[in-house]
Amino acid sequence: MKALRPTGATDTWVAHEDVPQPRPGPDEALVKVEAFAVNRGETFLLEHPRPGHRPGKDVAGLVVQAAADGSGPAACTRVVGHPMAGGWAEYVAVPTSALAPIPESIPAVRAAALPLAGLTALRLLRTAGPVAGRRLLLTGASGGVGHYFTELAAGAGAEVTAVTRSPERGRRLIELGATEVVHDLDDAVGPYDVVLESTGGTELPRALARLRRRGLLIWFGQASRTPITLDFFDLFAGPESATLRHFHYLDFDTPYATDLATLVRLVDGGRLHPEVDRIADWSETGSILTALRERRVRGKAVLTIS
Repeated sequence: MKALRPTGATDTWVAHEDVPQPRPGPDEALVKVEAFAVNRGETFLLEHPRPGHRPGKDVAGLVVQAAADGSGPAACTRVVGHPMAGGWAEYVAVPTSALAPIPESIPAVRAAALPLAGLTALRLLRTAGPVAGRRLLLTGASGGVGHYFTELAAGAGAEVTAVTRSPERGRRLIELGATEVVHDLDDAVGPYDVVLESTGGTELPRALARLRRRGLLIWFGQASRTPITLDFFDLFAGPESATLRHFHYLDFDTPYATDLATLVRLVDGGRLHPEVDRIADWSETGSILTALRERRVRGKAVLTIS
C-alpha cells in the first residue's frame, strides 16, 4: 500500500512510499482511509522525525476488517477514527476504543476533521466546568480547536470572547456563537471567569491579567513555541487566588470512541459544524502542511485519498 513518510525537509515535509499493509491486533479494526486531517502540531514532529515514524491521527473511511475480539464496528461500516499514528496512508489499524460509526449524512471529509480538534474542544469544555452565564476568553481561536470550542461553549450558554489575528479569521467565530472577536488581548475587557490559553510566550501573562479573582486559567498549548515567564506577584493585581491548570486531551478516562460518537451525534444534529477550510488530494499534503504551518488555514485542512 501507499503511505506518507516524513522527509525531514520543511519544503516537502512528506513523500509517498510503499509499505506493508498493517496487521491489526485483536482489538483493532483495519480501516481503508478515504480522508485524513492534518494538524499544525504534527508539523513540529515532522521537523526532526523519529526513525520509522509515520504520522496521522485523524481519519475517516471504511472498516474492511473488523476486530478479531468482536469489539467495535463491523466490516463495511463507515467510521471516524483517532489512531495514535499511521493515518496518512491507504490503510490504518485503529483500536476499536478510538473508532465511531458515521451516518451517510456526514461525508468522510467532514468526519476526518473531527478527532483531534474535536476531542480537545469537547474535553476542554468539560475541564472548564459549567459555563452557562460565564465569561470565557479563548486565545488562538482561529484553528480547529477554537472553532469547535466556541460553538460548543456558546451552545452551553457561555459568553465567549475569541482572540484571532485578523477580522477574516474571526468572522466565522461570530457566526458560531462568539459574543465578540478581538485581535489583540488589549481589546479584551475582563474580568473573565475562565481563560483558555494556547499561545504561550508573552500572551499567557497578559491573558492571566484579565482573569477574575479566583478564576480558572487552562493552559492547553504553546503555539508560539516561546517559553512562558510568570511573575506570581502580578496575581495580586486582579486574579488573586486564581487556579492555573495544565490540560492535555489524553488525560481522560473516557474512551475516544465515546467522545467521537458524541461529536458525530452533534454534527448529525446540526449542533456542531466542522470548519474545513482546505480540501485537497493527498498528493498535495506537503503544500497543505506549509499553509497550515504559516497559519494560512482557518479551521481544518483535509486530504482525500483518490
